[in-house]
Amino acid sequence: MSAVVPPPTAVDTERIDEEKRNAIRRAIGAGSIGNFVEQFDFGLYGYLAPILAPSFFPDSNPTAAVLSTYAILAIACLFRPLGGTLVGRWGDRAGRRKTLLWTIAFMGVATALIGALPTYQQIGLFAPLLLLLLRVVQGMISGGEYVGAVAFIVEWAEPKRRAYYTSYASNSCFLGLLAGAGTAALTSWAFQGPALDSWGWRIPFLLTLPLSAVGIWLRKRIGETPEFVRATQDGTQIAKAPVREALRSQWRPMLVFCGVSVMLAILSYSWVTFYPQYLTGTLGLPRWMALISNAISIAVLIPLLPLAGRLSDRIGRKPMLIAGAIGCIVLVPLAFRVGQEGTFGAAIVSQLIYIIPEFFLTGIVTVCVAELFATRTRFSASAIAYNSSFSIFQGITPFVAAALVSTFGTIYAVWVYLAVAAVLALVVVSAFMTETFRSQLGADKFAR
Repeated sequence: MSAVVPPPTAVDTERIDEEKRNAIRRAIGAGSIGNFVEQFDFGLYGYLAPILAPSFFPDSNPTAAVLSTYAILAIACLFRPLGGTLVGRWGDRAGRRKTLLWTIAFMGVATALIGALPTYQQIGLFAPLLLLLLRVVQGMISGGEYVGAVAFIVEWAEPKRRAYYTSYASNSCFLGLLAGAGTAALTSWAFQGPALDSWGWRIPFLLTLPLSAVGIWLRKRIGETPEFVRATQDGTQIAKAPVREALRSQWRPMLVFCGVSVMLAILSYSWVTFYPQYLTGTLGLPRWMALISNAISIAVLIPLLPLAGRLSDRIGRKPMLIAGAIGCIVLVPLAFRVGQEGTFGAAIVSQLIYIIPEFFLTGIVTVCVAELFATRTRFSASAIAYNSSFSIFQGITPFVAAALVSTFGTIYAVWVYLAVAAVLALVVVSAFMTETFRSQLGADKFAR
């Protein structure tokens, strides 16, 4: 005769709930640290591009050197779909946790090595080639890092709070950019003239090594996601060919995500990497003022993103995305007009206007990169979709924005570039996107 199991007491239930909350907190920390490191590097590279340029290219044409430095970033991002596909396949077969341990290690080493590269004056054309090689490696790893971290958090999260929890993944990106901006500003202030140009710029890149070590420690402290374990029958029913399965069964949500995320990529990276350089190079604002104004706007956005997540968990993903797209069309030209005043105060106000559409889009696109796809192939499908759209435009936007302003002589050309993407997103969200905020996480939302 089997023993009767007593029902759980209130104390037992409270203890179980606390254990779940602690696990989710650890998952958020473990997932977010890699995003922080990635964006810290991206922010450093974008903000310090004018300083890096003469170290890796001939200084006879400063504008061409800066554009070439941005072009390396853009070229490296073109390799993200390949890297994301390889990392995504690994993540669907070996698991989220094991994959994310390796991605943060490789990413940290590749980024730190940039700080040790010889210059153009020392080895000629090999300098930009080595820089490109390291950016390609870093870009390929990053192509799987972000989507894997988001999947990791979403698969640990409570169903009704997925946007809220993943808002912290978005926040880690902005915290990384903020840290990159602050470090770049501090570096520009602490090292003047030849010291900054020759070796001062190297120090921030070397800081990624200890940051990556912290990430490895955090990720070792938590297990595999319950959702992945459940969907794969404790690892016994994994997808044998997740990339092929994802392309065959998930191509509709992939296209939807691409149509939406291009808008956010252009919005975000014309702001955090190009706009400070525009304030300095075109409007004549001191570099430290441009960087500080950018950091202030990022700091304001960070506490707002969890509020956006809570709002989306109540009203859905589609209303937030539509509001953000309209904001891109209506508010961004207003932000640019205010910034034309060329003062420190105008730079701050213009970017505070700019972050309004960011509020509606950033965390929501983040949670959609996981919610739109089935669990068995989530890592592969989201990596393909994310890197075929967001990552590519993330990389090329600073270059395209600089080229547009140089060609047309006005920053409103950048707004037209963004507005085209926003109109596309409006059509995709309204006509083709299925609402995901109350759906079962592992289900196929586009099944016919």
